[in-house]
Amino acid sequence: MATGLRGPTNLFGHPTDQLMTQIDSQLSQWDSQKGKSITKISFGHFPLSFSAFSESQKSLRDVFLKHSVSAYLCGHLHTRFGKNLKRHHQSNDNFLSSHKFFQLNIHQEPSENTKNCLFRAPPPKEFWEWEMGDWRKSRAMRIVAVDRGHVSYLDIDFKSGTKKTIVLPTFPLDSRFMLTSSLHQMYGCQHMVPFSFETIRCLVFSVSPITSVVSRIYDTRPGSPLMIMETTMTKFVRDISRGDIYAAAWNYKAFEDPSPERFWLQIEVIDVMGRSTLSELRPFSVNGLSAKISWTWKEFFVMGCQWDALYYPIFWFAVYLILSILLIPKFVLVFSKKQYSYKTFISEKGLINCIAWVLQDLCRVHVAWFGFLGYLIYLLSCPWLIGQVFTDGGNRGYMTRMGWLVKTFNSREKHNYIGSPDIMVVVLPHFFFVVIPSILIAGALAAERSIYKGAFSITFRQERRQRFQSGK
Repeated sequence: MATGLRGPTNLFGHPTDQLMTQIDSQLSQWDSQKGKSITKISFGHFPLSFSAFSESQKSLRDVFLKHSVSAYLCGHLHTRFGKNLKRHHQSNDNFLSSHKFFQLNIHQEPSENTKNCLFRAPPPKEFWEWEMGDWRKSRAMRIVAVDRGHVSYLDIDFKSGTKKTIVLPTFPLDSRFMLTSSLHQMYGCQHMVPFSFETIRCLVFSVSPITSVVSRIYDTRPGSPLMIMETTMTKFVRDISRGDIYAAAWNYKAFEDPSPERFWLQIEVIDVMGRSTLSELRPFSVNGLSAKISWTWKEFFVMGCQWDALYYPIFWFAVYLILSILLIPKFVLVFSKKQYSYKTFISEKGLINCIAWVLQDLCRVHVAWFGFLGYLIYLLSCPWLIGQVFTDGGNRGYMTRMGWLVKTFNSREKHNYIGSPDIMVVVLPHFFFVVIPSILIAGALAAERSIYKGAFSITFRQERRQRFQSGK
């Protein structure tokens, strides 16, 4: 289709089977390069948490894992929901794994020990997903570098002003957001390329000539950072047009440690104007251990949940919850000797008795009870909305719980259930914030009605008794 769906049911990215085949084919040609170490980085707009499955139930995540992509850079959310919108994906063949639905932290824990030191053993299938800030609103820019297979990046915020000098450390990698379990496996099995570990390296961009580049390593074990190494970095003379590469030799084995956050790296650059620029202080782990970083609730909500896979489980949970609220009290009212009422609640106060009393009083109001049950059946089997579906108008369509049912503009071909699971932004809030609260409010009103009805009955009997006694 040449046009998109109207908001708010246009929340997800919808890769087609044709696009999946093209991506798979393009990545496959690099897999066939035997004997060459090739770093693959993919770019896209939507994060994988808001990318739907294709019609044949293929996902971008599975394609990236299949071809061992190093990183997937995306936008859409940018930095509106937090600064740690990053996620480490790793293959998990367990059918009952919860990772298909959600991931609690930035780093995905492997289902089993992935260390395999056999010669030519396949590395773990994994990749990083890094959300990017946007330039239009946040004036944010990201520089990505590939250094002997190690992928690193630096986010730059131009809202605080222009940058005369930019420093991007390329090795060792940040143990929070850049390390992979394959690096830990290679280091433990001594399969890594020692040459890539023997120097500290950085990439420097500057408008003025550089006079000094110094790397410093801090040890945080004493409690406060203590500088334990300071060395001058030397410029690599290479024919490159963007940035200068600086390196300094070090004994990387001296920094092996079981803690991924013990040692921290910072690089200082001084130009001919005497201006000093410091890189961000970053933790590193030469033996490839990743520091555990937790999301905030907002970050988990937008990055940790795989909403395409979660839509129907949440939907049917809401349906069964509503059916339970309606049918269980009705069953108890009809078939059980124990009845719940205001008198029962007064004699045995408690939350369960209160809920049972309220819902049973709703069951006694047959019009309301059958009305809610009929409305639920309608929502499951009938259209919810009717209107113009596309952004530029066109034919009308109607929305069901499974998506929009529309026709193309020539009215010849139907597109069944497009916009799924985008419709969850309408369906799920309606269930949880409209239908369920309405049932509870109706039950509370029915309970209030029974209280006043009982009080009125008692008052009426007392008045009749008084009149009878006064008549005597």
